[in-house]
Amino acid sequence: MTRSPRIRRPATLASLAAELGVSRTTVSNAYNRPDQLSVQLRTRVLETAKLMGYPGPDPVARSLRTRQARAVGLLLTEELSFAFRDPAALGFLEGLASACETAGQGLLLMPASRDDPDVSTVHQASVDGFVVYSVPENDPHLEAVLQRPLPTVVADQPMNVDGVDRVGVDDRGGMLTLARHLVELGHRRIGVLCMRLSNSRSDGYADLERQRTAALQVQRERLGGLRDGFAEAGVDWAKVPVVERYDHTVEAGALGAAQLLDDHPDITALVCTSDVLALGALRMARGRDLSVPGQLSVTGFDGVPEALRAGLTTVRQPVRDKGRTAGELLLTRGDRTEPKSVILPTEMLIGQTAAPPRAERWFSGL
Repeated sequence: MTRSPRIRRPATLASLAAELGVSRTTVSNAYNRPDQLSVQLRTRVLETAKLMGYPGPDPVARSLRTRQARAVGLLLTEELSFAFRDPAALGFLEGLASACETAGQGLLLMPASRDDPDVSTVHQASVDGFVVYSVPENDPHLEAVLQRPLPTVVADQPMNVDGVDRVGVDDRGGMLTLARHLVELGHRRIGVLCMRLSNSRSDGYADLERQRTAALQVQRERLGGLRDGFAEAGVDWAKVPVVERYDHTVEAGALGAAQLLDDHPDITALVCTSDVLALGALRMARGRDLSVPGQLSVTGFDGVPEALRAGLTTVRQPVRDKGRTAGELLLTRGDRTEPKSVILPTEMLIGQTAAPPRAERWFSGL
């Protein structure tokens, strides 16, 4: 009869302590409180653990004892790949990760499809707090986060959530500065290409009511800044065509820009509410042999590296600082009970994609 091979049972904290002739507390301290042991003793514990195949204390059991998961949950109501594909989201993620590293915390990415109402991922997450990255008002995943008794920081949107910290940028002020710049250049006939205004798919013109009731407040603020800036020059916002694109890609930007120019060939400036959409507009212009900025001015918002390399006139927001600030607000909250809001400044960058309209340039002798 063939005997089954003898299976070696994995080492435990107790068996490691017995092998070393020390207490289980001493072994635990080698991992969790190394300052309590001499360098020599801790080295002996870790080396013996390696030889015996002991993997270290069970993190689940430890979290049950300490009631700390030592991890921050980042809620994204996007596909997971969005965090690594979208340049602004990637910069935010880098900043947040930096804050977690400094605090010795892990980071759990929690993608939640905007088309799926299932919030079990939020309910089951073993984290010590949440950072919610740019979700619509009344999002069910945000509601699930708020139901848990854990500290929470909202990045960007929604704004003014009761009892919750927030970090964002001056979206309205940044766009107001950009609008005034275009007005000073002489532009009055503009078209606007904006990111999605809600979770309902829409790839077409956004009327005044849809703009006013936009569930994604960042876009609402950026459009408001443009409206205020052009109103100062007497431009009737009701006559400004605004095209919305549900997908945030260069391809979507190119299609949206084409729609605007096909329907409104008299436009002299195309204002995009993100750099990604603006890069699509530049691609469309190249495909149609349109000179930028000679025949069409194009602007963006975000200040992402690819846009800066393209010489785009844009509004830069400090995405890495925003992520780092969100992490610091969460991880250094302590016993603070009053919510805190941090609004970071934006900066307009004048590139090579905006100039006076062709008629104004001709009259000025340019």
